[in-house]
Amino acid sequence: MSDWNAQDYEQHSSAQLKWAQELIAKLNLKGHEKILDLGCGDGKVTAELARQVPSGSVIGVDRSEAMIDLAQSRYPQAQVVNLQFRQMDARQLSFRNQFDVVFSNATLHWVDDHDAVLKGLEAGLSAQGRILLQMGGQGNAAKIIEAVNAVIQSAQWHAYFEDFTFPYCFCSPAEYQHWLPKVGLIPRRVELIPKDMTHKGAEGLMGWIRTTWFPYLQAVPEQMRDELVTAIVHRYLQEHPIGEDGMTHVDMMRLEVEAEKP
Repeated sequence: MSDWNAQDYEQHSSAQLKWAQELIAKLNLKGHEKILDLGCGDGKVTAELARQVPSGSVIGVDRSEAMIDLAQSRYPQAQVVNLQFRQMDARQLSFRNQFDVVFSNATLHWVDDHDAVLKGLEAGLSAQGRILLQMGGQGNAAKIIEAVNAVIQSAQWHAYFEDFTFPYCFCSPAEYQHWLPKVGLIPRRVELIPKDMTHKGAEGLMGWIRTTWFPYLQAVPEQMRDELVTAIVHRYLQEHPIGEDGMTHVDMMRLEVEAEKP
């Protein structure tokens, strides 16, 4: 899978930013914590965490080189002294007894081995450290997935998707309730939370499809990708038209996980 288009994501991730801000509020930070932002993306959420811990520090990690490059250019350490970014795979974290808090928003549904992630998080936490994770969960984006599947199974597109595998991991609460104790973390809250994702008209929805559903786009020739995005959005809006507010609405389901290290 090719790397993200970081600038495009920066322009079409308003919902992720809103949900991240809501999630940060649940941390009840005191201002001195050492924090890991797992899947930091373009860095704007990580920078907000850094502002909230002036006596602490924040490290943002992301697998994407393009995202880390953008984050470092937007928030250089010379200007935000308690913030740094590193390129790192969530399944291969190398931190040890370092963090009071691990935060992650809209990332872990991209990862196929959550057991490896949680082992790395447990190792990186200090005693009594805690995690707060939110990701796409069981049932997420079901109506968009219906539209995508209808399009890629049509005569025009199906040949490009014969060997295609679903690129996301939308986990259930039961899975996380099982995984957390296995790695030595104590579950405190694991629940599915419905969300209404909105975008400004068809163009806004196209931007979101283009940036966060790009594994589908990479299955077709580059010159056909805009046509595929248009077909998906057209199909979706046939069943779920733009609202009177001029916004498209997508039902999302977020899995939210709170746990602690003894």
